[in-house]
Amino acid sequence: MLKYVNYDIVFQEIPDEVTLAINLSNCPNQCKGCHTPSLRSDIGEPLTIEVLDLLLTNYGNEVTCICFMGGDAAPSELVLLAAYLGIQKIAPVKVAWYSGKQELPQPFEIKWFHYIKLGPYKEQLGSLRSRSTNQRLLKRTERNELLDITYKFWQTSSC
Repeated sequence: MLKYVNYDIVFQEIPDEVTLAINLSNCPNQCKGCHTPSLRSDIGEPLTIEVLDLLLTNYGNEVTCICFMGGDAAPSELVLLAAYLGIQKIAPVKVAWYSGKQELPQPFEIKWFHYIKLGPYKEQLGSLRSRSTNQRLLKRTERNELLDITYKFWQTSSC
């Protein structure tokens, strides 16, 4: 069962999107240097379709994307929630998943996701903002191919 601990509207997780990031617990990855080690525990409330409906009702007009932060313990449940978001009519949003795994589980339906971040956090390599990172942010194309857009985190602002 997927459980969420909290959520927040963020602007840096998915480039060019205003994202409602939902932090999921029970992470099996045990990444050294994890910025939220409390998410390793089986804590929080069940993440259900009803919860997603409530979040979309409350924030749907303010966000362009929902990002599941974690969910590696139950990827098939995550796909079901993403599919629901893909067909519901409350507020059309893009769907993203931040996974700490190096590869997608098999089988996995990418058609419900617009963005997928893959790769465990490795302290010595840094986060997505580091050019040496092992992590990758992938964007699904219309042909259901995954395009690496990690470079968008490396662009510097002239401001």
